[in-house]
Amino acid sequence: MNAIISVKELEKHFKINKHHKGGLGAIRNLFSREFQLVKAVDQINFEVQKGELVGYLGPNGAGKSTTIKMLTGLLVPSGGELMVNGRIPWKERKTYVQRIGAVFGQRTTLWWDLPVIESLELIQHIYQIPDAQFKQNIAEFNQLLEMEPFLNTPVRSLSLGQRMRADICAALLHDPDLLFLDEPTIGLDVVAKERIRQFIQHINQTKGTTILLTTHDMADVQRLCSRVMIIDKGKLLFDGGLDQLQDQFGGKRELLVDFSEIYPDVSIDGAEVSAFENGRATYQFERQEISASALIGRISSKFRIQDLSVREPDIEATIRRIYEEKLL
Repeated sequence: MNAIISVKELEKHFKINKHHKGGLGAIRNLFSREFQLVKAVDQINFEVQKGELVGYLGPNGAGKSTTIKMLTGLLVPSGGELMVNGRIPWKERKTYVQRIGAVFGQRTTLWWDLPVIESLELIQHIYQIPDAQFKQNIAEFNQLLEMEPFLNTPVRSLSLGQRMRADICAALLHDPDLLFLDEPTIGLDVVAKERIRQFIQHINQTKGTTILLTTHDMADVQRLCSRVMIIDKGKLLFDGGLDQLQDQFGGKRELLVDFSEIYPDVSIDGAEVSAFENGRATYQFERQEISASALIGRISSKFRIQDLSVREPDIEATIRRIYEEKLL
């Protein structure tokens, strides 16, 4: 496998002044030199292969942003090893950033008072993008992101959805090998979110761009990521596929069954009937104890079935359960 990101025992520590409460504490604060060591990132290890689209998840303060800042060269690690696209980000930052792109939800990389197209032309100059490549990318992004109506609008006058589309376009104009996306759909309406998700998926699949996505919107994760990493309190707690995450922590699955006849009792071994009304039953079952196909077989051997469907636990509920119940 060809890793574009390689992280080994990565650490980032911050020293924070200790704050003493009360009247005497206020006086102590004036003269105190006491510090508290906070391990924002604590010896994490992972690799991202070229062409992967990986979700990097965690609650606020978990260490996500600190990790991304080290990966983009904005912060110097306190310890460990970090290699991205064959370079050490903070040591070779000028050369390194020429082959990466980054979009941070609430911060724009565009010039506030300039029309969008003039900002993009400035980025072309900064990255020395050939005219043919620039025109081709603008035409492609225009089509996919529907930017034509606001290309000549000053950035300050854009809606949040329009600005996000322009920022993603700007981050990809130079065809980077690696794209960092931090909350790319935050605050957007349903239509704008879906347009951006489709574009992200298109870029990953057609150009082979490696994407590391941080988000609190689990619909982004379900729509885009086949692999997720979960960090909390600076430690990497999980690294694997969405299916593996659901199998391990998803809790009970549901089987919805519409019966062809009215039955007074639809109970079955291996599952619990959580609802039964108007000829429809909802069964809950543990994935570790019985498979959906085995349960369907048991039900169909005992009852006449009109229709059925399996409902998986919502990924957002699974992630929330992991945090709240401290399953990792």
